[in-house]
Amino acid sequence: MIPRELVGVAEVPGGPPLRLFRRGADFMIVLDRNELMSTRQHGSEVALGTMACDRLADRPAAHVLIGGYGMGYTLRAVLGRLGPRARVTVAELVPGIIAWARGPMADLTAGCLDDPRVVLVMGDVAAEIGRAAALNDAILLDVDNGPDGLTRPGNDGLYGQRGLAAARTALRPGGVLAVWSAAPDPGFGRRLERSGFAVETVTVRARENGKGAAHVIWFATRT
Repeated sequence: MIPRELVGVAEVPGGPPLRLFRRGADFMIVLDRNELMSTRQHGSEVALGTMACDRLADRPAAHVLIGGYGMGYTLRAVLGRLGPRARVTVAELVPGIIAWARGPMADLTAGCLDDPRVVLVMGDVAAEIGRAAALNDAILLDVDNGPDGLTRPGNDGLYGQRGLAAARTALRPGGVLAVWSAAPDPGFGRRLERSGFAVETVTVRARENGKGAAHVIWFATRT
């Protein structure tokens, strides 16, 4: 077996560090012993981007806010679906994630951060949501493994009643809040409904070939 090589460590404000490993051509981002994401299993991250954009087909100049760059699969999926008039803001809290994207994972990144439609904001996506009253057609959140977070207690506020109210305010009428999660959470779906969203829950496999772990994406439309 090819040994796993530690490539780098990234500090997380208010949380434990992340580690980037490489095994052959594959990369993994790990928290403690939990593999948060990898290049081997990214189908649900792609689906987060493509399925959200499919719900914006009537908005050629859509503005999309993505919370968490990760390995960039969601961003690249969004850019592949949207036209030249679209705008995509990526909010990433961890500087090391972007350093890895521009460094050891540059081939995977494929220049997506330099696309003219993209604005990269280094900071908490909650702050971007709070300053964007009715400006977004979609908000895509892949933060802290979903509503049941692992990396940073401060992320819990995104998924509480107050955070969801802020997200609704930041969306244009009919806009979509899409939330990725590693596991089901029926209580979170009900919380979305109480916050004024029409909710669709979709189960997506981790691998693009339809295999692997079952992940969940909530598509919540501002009514």
